[in-house]
This record gives sequence, structure tokens and C-alpha cells, in this order.
Amino acid sequence: MRRLGKIFWVGLLGLVVTGMTLWGMGALYYSPLPTPLREGLAAAFGLATAGAFLGLAHRRRTLLGFVLVWAVLVGWWSTITPSNDRDWQPDVAVLPSATVEGDRVTLHNIRNIAYRTATDFTPRYYDKTFDLRRLESVDLISSYWAGEAIAHIFGSFGFGGQDYVAISAEIRKARGQDYSTLKGFFKQYILFYVVADERDVIRLRTTYRQPPEDVYVYHTRVPPAQARRLFLDYVRDINRRVTQPEFYNTLTTNCTTAILFHARASGGIARYNWKILLTGYAPDYAYEIGRLDTSMPFADLKRLSHINARAQAAGDAPDFSQRIRAGLPMPPPDSK
Repeated sequence: MRRLGKIFWVGLLGLVVTGMTLWGMGALYYSPLPTPLREGLAAAFGLATAGAFLGLAHRRRTLLGFVLVWAVLVGWWSTITPSNDRDWQPDVAVLPSATVEGDRVTLHNIRNIAYRTATDFTPRYYDKTFDLRRLESVDLISSYWAGEAIAHIFGSFGFGGQDYVAISAEIRKARGQDYSTLKGFFKQYILFYVVADERDVIRLRTTYRQPPEDVYVYHTRVPPAQARRLFLDYVRDINRRVTQPEFYNTLTTNCTTAILFHARASGGIARYNWKILLTGYAPDYAYEIGRLDTSMPFADLKRLSHINARAQAAGDAPDFSQRIRAGLPMPPPDSK
């Protein structure tokens, strides 16, 4: 048993060291250093670590030395800070902000792009004032493009059944920059709030991206008081990012965790679990904790909440938001 225990701990330590080494190599490889230097340092770090643990006799000293080098690397990594000063792609070039005056919130730079294709468009923005006393709905929107497990999740706030504004946590890409899940672990992107007209963010996904993404709109059972706190928490974060940008992280700071953190800050009961990590299952989780319509099985709710056909038929109609919601299941209100 003692021998088995030793094998277990040595194996566990090996996995930890391997994980730390891979992270260190990634941090160096995707760092702001010049390309030849960062590539060379990443390779050198990996080879030196492997050589030290395989070739040196004093394993404890080797481990101590590795931890010290890794700590220096982490310290240097922490000095890489986010910035809003880059040549951004046109669809994320303009930062939104908000002005709060009592019950009235004016959102500035609400995006409403005129798309010809997903990559050919004319950016458009407008300002609009919303009365918090008319805030009556919060919808959860999920958009699937890579199977059931992966989706983009965002929210939309409805005021008096007439005015809707979507808030979507996304990556802010520099001009010419592409997206990579792996790069998302290594400070490559800024977390960006798209504050948008639903005709923008929904039609982009149902109509202009090819192939179209599958988009679902779920009415939530968020109590009115919490809906107000949730909206204002988003507003505070949107304003904060004008002067304090934050890096996107594939695991910890993404579209779904943004919703989770705002929900918890506003008094929600959601907790981080694997259905938050695998974003496509976030609506299932909202259903499990009673925030969606539970009067029917989730499979039926999901089928009825699919809005692609309605969004494509609505086109650029002024009442787009009302048309895509026609016939959607409506959960009983939660007035707590």
C-alpha cells in the first residue's frame, strides 16, 4: 500500500508539473514578445523542464528550482495588462456606455449594424433612454454553431413589451485577429460588451452567418426587483470597462460566466458548474434551477423556443422583437 501511495503521489505531481509547464509554454508563446523570441523561449522552457526532471538526480532540488522559475514567469505574466487602445475590428470599435438618472437609463452607442453579409456591413449606433419602471422581462438567448455543447449565451431586457436591448459579452478583436479557444486562455482578447438592437445580434446569427446558427429565445422567471438590479449591474460593468478593460478568458471570463456573475451580484441563485463551462448546456441549467418555464419538459421548451424561421421572416421590420417572440412559451411570473 505504501508503494502504491507513493506511485499515486508521484503520478499526481507529474500531472501538476506537466500542466504548469504547458501553461508556461503557452504564456511565453502567446506573449507580446517579438515572434522569434517568444517561440524560442516557449520551446526552451518546455525542453529545459523535461530535461531537468528526466536527467537530474536531485528531484527535490529540481522541483524547487522549477517552482521558482515558474513563479517568476507568473510574476512577469501579471505585468501584461489589457488596453482599449488598439486598431479594433469595425464591429467592436465603439465602446458602449450609460448615463443613469434615477429610474431613467440612457444607453449610448447601441449597435445596430446594417449587414450585407457577416463580413460586409455598415456600422450604425444610436442612443436610447429606458425607464426602469417599465422593465418587465429578461430573456436568455442561446446561439449554437458547433454542436449541442457549445453556444454563445447572452441576455435581452424588455421594457413595456415594446423596447428591447440585448447585452452580449464577447471578445473584442483587433483588426486582422482571429478567434482561437486556445488563445483565449492567454490574454489575447479583451472582454467586450456588445449593447445592441436585437435586429443586429440575432439576425447576424440567423441570417448572415453561413451556415446560420441555431438561435433560441427563452423567457426567464426573473423577479422584477432582481431584473432591475441585474440591468443596473450590467450598466455599472459596461461603464467600468470604458476606463478599466479586462482580458477575456476561455474558462473564467467569457459570455456565460459574465451572465453568471451578474446574476449572482443581483441576488440570483446560479452557481458555477459544468453546464456553465460547456456553454451549450447553460439553458438546461437555468431550467433546472427554475428560471425558465418548467411546466413542460425542457426538450419541448427548447423546440418551441427556436426562432430562426421567425427571425428570417421578420427581416429588418421595426417590430422585429415582437415578431420573434410571437408564440414563445411564457412562464408564470415570479414576483418575489
